[in-house]
Formats: sequence, C-alpha cells, structure tokens
Amino acid sequence: MTPWLHIVGIGEDGLDGLVPTARAVVEAAEVIIGGDRHHSLSDNIRAERVAWPSPFDALIDTLQGYKGKRVVVLATGDPLWYSVGARIGRSIPPAEITYHPQLSAFQLAAARMGWSMPDVETLTVHGRPVEQMIAFIQPDQRLLILTTGAETPAQIAKFLSERGYGKSQMTVLAAMGGKEEQRFEGLAESWDHIVPAFNTLAVDCVAAEDAALIPRVPGLADELFQHDGTMTKQEVRAVTLAKLMPMRGALLWDVGCGCGSVAVEWMRAARFSHAIGIEPRADRRLFAAQNAAALGAPRLELVDGTVPAALDGLKAPDAIFIGGGLSRETFETCWQALRPLGRLVCNAVTLESEALLLSLHKEYGGQLVKLNVNRAEPIGGPDTGLTGWRPLMPVTQWSLIKR
Repeated sequence: MTPWLHIVGIGEDGLDGLVPTARAVVEAAEVIIGGDRHHSLSDNIRAERVAWPSPFDALIDTLQGYKGKRVVVLATGDPLWYSVGARIGRSIPPAEITYHPQLSAFQLAAARMGWSMPDVETLTVHGRPVEQMIAFIQPDQRLLILTTGAETPAQIAKFLSERGYGKSQMTVLAAMGGKEEQRFEGLAESWDHIVPAFNTLAVDCVAAEDAALIPRVPGLADELFQHDGTMTKQEVRAVTLAKLMPMRGALLWDVGCGCGSVAVEWMRAARFSHAIGIEPRADRRLFAAQNAAALGAPRLELVDGTVPAALDGLKAPDAIFIGGGLSRETFETCWQALRPLGRLVCNAVTLESEALLLSLHKEYGGQLVKLNVNRAEPIGGPDTGLTGWRPLMPVTQWSLIKR
C-alpha cells in the first residue's frame, strides 16, 4: 500500500529547516492540517488548509475523510515524541503513513543547555496536569519539560520551592531555531519572568539540606500522606508494591484504596502507569486525591462505591491490590477480571480476613507470608531517654500471578 498520509515535523525556521524530501511533500500537498502556528510557518504553499478539529478526538475522522488526496499533517518537531503522530498511528495503519521527523524541542533544548540526552528526564505537561512532574523532583536531577503555556514555569517553580528545591536553576527556551528565539533564566525561589506561551523548560534540580526526599522507589514515609490512621504502612507498602510489580503503562485496581498510598506509589514507580482507586468513603477519597496531586500522580482515578459492585465495567487491570472490602466474592470478581500475567495482592489484618486468605491460598496457590514490623520509639515519657520496640499490627499477605 502506498502511504497517502504524511506527518511532517516542522520547526521555527519553517520550510527552510526541512530536508528536501519533506519539503517536497509539503509543497505537493493538496490538504495541510495543523495548528495556526504550523500554517503560519508554511503560508506560501498552495493547499487546502484545515485547522485542528474540535474536539481533537475528531482528528481521525477528519483525516479519513481526505483519504485519496495528498494529505500532510504538520506537527512540531518530532511527530512521534509527545506529539500528534503517536495518536494518529494508533488509529491509522502504519503502512498508510510516512513520518518526516524534525529536531524535537528536547533535542534543541539539550543542545542549548549542553546537556546529554541520556542524562536527563524528558517530560510533558502540555495539556496534562502540571503536578505529574512532581514525581521527578530529585537531587541533582535534570529535567526537560514541554509546558502547557506561559504560566507553567511559575507553577513548577512553586512546586520546587515548596519541596526544598528553591535553588534549582530554571531556564525557559522559546521559539528555538527561529529568528525570535528567547531565553529566560532564574532560580525557582525567585522566578518572576513573563515568558511566551510556547516554551520548553529546563530544570537543574538543587536540593537544600532540608529538602524532601521523595524517590520513585516504593516505600515513601507515612508522614508524606494525608490519612486518618488507616493506611498501608511504609514497610508493608514497599513489600506490597514489590509483589504488584509496577510496569510502564500498566493499570492497577486499588480496592478499598483509603488514602491512596498504594495507588499513588504505583503511578510514581513506572512511567505512564495508571491506577483506579475504589473507595466508598468520601473523606478517604479526598485524602487520596490530595495525596495524588501532592506526590505527582494527579491522574489517579477514584471510584465511589463498594466492592464487588463498583468493579463492574472497569477496564481490565494488570494488577490488583485488595486492601479493604475483602470477601470471597470480591476476590473472585477481581481474579476473573485480571489480565493474563496479572498480579494480585491481598493484605489482611483481622483474623477473619486471614482465615479467608488461608482458604484461598489452599485453593489457588500463590505465596502467603506474615509481615511483622516493629519501630523503635521512645518509652516511659519524653525525659527518660529510653527507647523500645513498638509493634505495628501484623499483616498477612497473599500474592499470586494469573497464568
């Protein structure tokens, strides 16, 4: 099949920056689809001009309507790097598309900063919750971020400052590769620049002595979460996440999610992973939503309902954690919904729930363990200088993989 659709990456230097093959494709187009900026960069080409449809999901139908003509979609930079090309490629067969990549904003920004691409995290908050970048704030980390607009750098400066990274160096790069290229620099704690709406942000994270250490490895400190005392504690949570095995793009059901600690850590641990938390109490759903936003997992989806009824109609998960609402019916509903190679973990603290796990373990196999955690705490009052072991409630954990 001869490709009828060409997706061409274009930079601030417009047609002059295209390789001859890509330029010839644009010049021969009968239909050109893109945003206002893209059309302005190629305004001397005669072709039918089409703006991005609204809603954007109508793009595929729009494209299919022009099949049979020479169609060009203009995108910024590399069409397959956080850009429209990936969305189109999921709906139109690859054999019908030819991609013509240009230098991406990440590559241009790395060149401006003198940073090695393998040594930086590349992120986008363009059209997405800005809070998701919080998960990547680490000492000595370098970030390249595609922003949503002029307000984004100030929002990120606030996130950095609130977490003890106010000395981080921020650089906003705008119109890279064009005649109007601009650069703005400053520290997060004193950021006050007014920048163009179309920009890329570079952050060199610098941690103060009292900065928050929030690694993406599971097992965050309990005090980082808002909760009412009912939550999966740090040590048990780390073991639980290890058994759930977060993976890129995977979906978790957190059944009885409470304050969302497991779901939030799942989303932090693997890029583009998702989680659905099922929780009947409104106060705990509020905790979960606040924790998700504060810790860089703002896309956590929360469902109001009781199990197993609330599970009906949810997308099939790659992993399930049952931390509340455990019953045989809930387990069987979850087990049936779980995808092949899916992981299921149940934690129990009551004798009744433990008895159910023992029964299920005999029937289905898997791994059954008892987790006992003791924390050293002062005893006998604040002035004794004495320390003793204070046990947490033992947790019986059952885990298995669906094969």
